[in-house]
Amino acid sequence: MEISSTMVKELRTKTGAGMMDCKEALAASDGDFEKAIDFLRAKGLSAATKRSSKAAKDGTIASYIHMGGRIGVMVEINCETDFVAKTDGFQATARDIAMHIAASNPLYVRPDEISEDELNREKEIYRSQLREEGKPEKIWDKIIEGKLKKYYEDVCLTEQKFIKDTDITIATLINNLIANTGENIIIRRFARFQLGEEIKK
Repeated sequence: MEISSTMVKELRTKTGAGMMDCKEALAASDGDFEKAIDFLRAKGLSAATKRSSKAAKDGTIASYIHMGGRIGVMVEINCETDFVAKTDGFQATARDIAMHIAASNPLYVRPDEISEDELNREKEIYRSQLREEGKPEKIWDKIIEGKLKKYYEDVCLTEQKFIKDTDITIATLINNLIANTGENIIIRRFARFQLGEEIKK
């Protein structure tokens, strides 16, 4: 597909990468922005990749109460400086993420938080399903990979589609904020409470 200068400019704004690098990334991913961002990150060219080694020890704890006090969320989002933590953009993003957690109920912040045991359990369920469906064993790995991607989108905050803009994920939302602020920003942790839910021991 033809890569327009508008597309290149938009990707550059989102990632902080150079114009030619952005054009190459879009061409390599057929104009898919999410894939282009992954392409740039893999090459270490995006602002998010360059900032990831910087310590993020400042930030904010945002909260959101939904449905007349029936659901409550607290989320800690870190950045490098108090200056960025107090900006309207950072604070608004933190509140939006707290609201997203209330609505989408993720179980983890990112995929690397899922234990090996949990992943193996999911894979075994998928294998059993494929066995029951009579799918050829040689294609199981590819199908399981796709099912795991969908599983991550269901249970991991960073992989979920942002409820206020379903064209992007929460990971992209954070990467955009990194590009705009020039600081490393991470979602450290969250807690979600729902009135009357069973308490896990």
